[in-house]
Amino acid sequence: MDVALGGTFDPIHDGHRALFRRAFGLGDVTVGLTSDELADRTRHVERHVRPFAARREDLEATLAELAGEFDREFEVRLLDEPTGIAVEPPFDHLVVSPETKPGGDRINEIRRDRGLAPLNIHVVPHVRAADGGILSSTRIVEGEVDEHGNLTPDREPGHPAV
Repeated sequence: MDVALGGTFDPIHDGHRALFRRAFGLGDVTVGLTSDELADRTRHVERHVRPFAARREDLEATLAELAGEFDREFEVRLLDEPTGIAVEPPFDHLVVSPETKPGGDRINEIRRDRGLAPLNIHVVPHVRAADGGILSSTRIVEGEVDEHGNLTPDREPGHPAV
């Protein structure tokens, strides 16, 4: 079984790791990593995204560790379009987060239009940070939480900055 998923993954956090674990539990994984141009076009907040090469290096290190746990193979490919690699024939599954599920549905529409079987879409729930909010790359970059969802010291309850 071949599994697709995609994203910017900057920085990688436990929510991403949950996506990757679900994917490796299903089969060999191909990750579409957004190009610098696509990241600039589609990001939801105004923040810097590291260059593709740096993001790819971190992603490959994370995937290599997880692939070993599942005895699976992986590949990282450039993602130039939001529907990207998942509209190609070899995939059976697509792993998404709750907010990217509509994109998964769109991918299946494109696949049907091309005469391809729809993908089995697997929605992985959000990972929550210590404060109950959604763990996200934006929250990490803004200094609210770390990659595991722990509150940063100045966000801890009782800290003078809170």
